[in-house]
Amino acid sequence: MLFAMRSRILSTAGVALAGALVMGACTAGGGIGAGETSPGADPSIGSSTPPSAEPTSDPLAELSVRADGWSTDFTRHEVPLDEFLSGGPGKDGIPAIDDPKFAEIGAIDWLEDQEPVIMVGVEDEWRAYPIQILMWHEIVNDTIAGVPVAVTFCPLCHTAIAFDRTVDGTVLDFGVSGNLRHSDLVMYDRQTESWWQQATGRGIVGEYSGTALEFLPSQLVSWAQFKELHPDGMVLTRDTGHGRDYGANPYGGYDRAASRPFLLGDQTLLDGRLNPKVRIVGIIIDDESVAFPLPDVAEEGVVNSEVAGEPIVLLWSPGTSSALGAPTIAGGDNVGSVVVYGRTGPDGEVLEFEPASDGRMTDTQTGSTWNTGGVAIDGPLAGTELEPVVNDQPFWFAWAIFRPDTVIWEP
Repeated sequence: MLFAMRSRILSTAGVALAGALVMGACTAGGGIGAGETSPGADPSIGSSTPPSAEPTSDPLAELSVRADGWSTDFTRHEVPLDEFLSGGPGKDGIPAIDDPKFAEIGAIDWLEDQEPVIMVGVEDEWRAYPIQILMWHEIVNDTIAGVPVAVTFCPLCHTAIAFDRTVDGTVLDFGVSGNLRHSDLVMYDRQTESWWQQATGRGIVGEYSGTALEFLPSQLVSWAQFKELHPDGMVLTRDTGHGRDYGANPYGGYDRAASRPFLLGDQTLLDGRLNPKVRIVGIIIDDESVAFPLPDVAEEGVVNSEVAGEPIVLLWSPGTSSALGAPTIAGGDNVGSVVVYGRTGPDGEVLEFEPASDGRMTDTQTGSTWNTGGVAIDGPLAGTELEPVVNDQPFWFAWAIFRPDTVIWEP
């Protein structure tokens, strides 16, 4: 089965620098069914029984960040407590959005076509979460078609991930802890104040240590793409209850591929197979992890591949700006976007795709044309929809730290 996917969910959807980041957004981004234990991808976890099974007697002696103000059970943890760093703002210093407000597409005049949004769909309900808002809030607690979801973004790792917020029948509400681990956002749930690693969706400290959130399919696309694919969709608005410089990028120049990550701590964790901030498309199916460098995917246009025996296709389209380069999100370089789908057709035949015009693709078997939503828009297979594949598009360093055994796809 495709990694962490449910059939009812469909989605297409320096000092100066240090000062900017601390005052800006991030305090710091594979999953399986909620409540299960995910594969031992994090090198601090390994494949043995997690340390949370044996509570430690004096955890605060090891903890490298402040514990006051927390009701977290620090005796339970599956990662070393000295791996955490403070990101500057404290607990909830970066406010998650708990009562998101949405508007129809026609009511939005403050988003540029090239700006990136996280696109998420449940059943027939589609929503766009602009990065220009998540840049300053990092977590949105939402409910789509009755499914409690958390849409998250860590600017330091460029991880844009959606989760189901339900664990063993309990709906969790997430906030920003103010701490980082390996440069990545550490979330916490308000029910138990357990700490969660955003990049992996795992509980790593507290009552939920060793528990994995379920990843939901989402796609990082341009605002123009979302409007074209889902003209009746809704978009998260700037009505957040907080005054922020939405549209500005407090991380100007942070996306340079060869530059060092901020607040990583242990630089020996960097995997030298690629430059630290090369964007990749990361996919995990079963226990197999593959990283597709985005520049290579962009050069190919369409990539037919397999992960753990599952045939998949990656489709690159131009027109999406980098959120972390220029002073404004809309002003970033055109890095494009990638969507990922299974490529098994309606009769079970594995389809082969090739690039078509306007960021679309054509299958070689029938000549049908497919859009970035994974839908055949003409030809014999018109109306057919491909199954979305859970993926993330982080910086390489963030993917490789938490998944050191990952394979890098080569053209």
